[in-house]
Amino acid sequence: MNVLALDGALGGFSAAVACENRVAAGVRETGNVALERGLVLVQSVLGEAGVPAERLDRLAVGIGPGGFTGLRIAIAYAKALAAAWKLPLVPISSFDLLEYGGSFERVLTVVAGRPGVISARYRYGDKIGRASGRIAEVLDELLPRSACPPQTGRAALDVVGASKDVRDALAERGYPVRFVDPAVTPAAAAVALAAGSCAPAASLHEVRADYGELPAAKAPKL
Repeated sequence: MNVLALDGALGGFSAAVACENRVAAGVRETGNVALERGLVLVQSVLGEAGVPAERLDRLAVGIGPGGFTGLRIAIAYAKALAAAWKLPLVPISSFDLLEYGGSFERVLTVVAGRPGVISARYRYGDKIGRASGRIAEVLDELLPRSACPPQTGRAALDVVGASKDVRDALAERGYPVRFVDPAVTPAAAAVALAAGSCAPAASLHEVRADYGELPAAKAPKL
């Protein structure tokens, strides 16, 4: 299976091609480059992978949470290409792509938003929680101090993603923490690999951005 994937949620813009569950090409550029350089990078990774559009089996895109502008543009590109090339489109969460390829007993996956604001997902066994907002408020909801078990015999909490944003707050709560880098980079490469085993959206209209939080400001209704 040949998969072209895009991600604009986690800083900059990345594109990747996976062939038979192997990353054949991947590229990432930082900054607000999605609008100006996004399609150039798509063309670049397809050429590097040696996979023309007619040999693609599906497209995939990171749907957030993450940065507003890059996220919207990446999804718009993915939908347009999927419609033009008549290919199914697979949406992949930022939490899933950050954890892809890792093995975790207890994991907090963090995506940075505006300064002091995060979106996070906590997984421990069958327990899954998610919250967005100010760092302290999110951690209070997902990892309340009253539930912090004794240090002895406790599995360390793995933290993936924007770890520096929560490092001090977790230390204050007394959690033994292991900061883990994503196993697959750039983000689009993890999207491409994850998409190989996920069902495509039934309709392109179902693929929507997960911003994780409201914008800092809203335009007034006219």
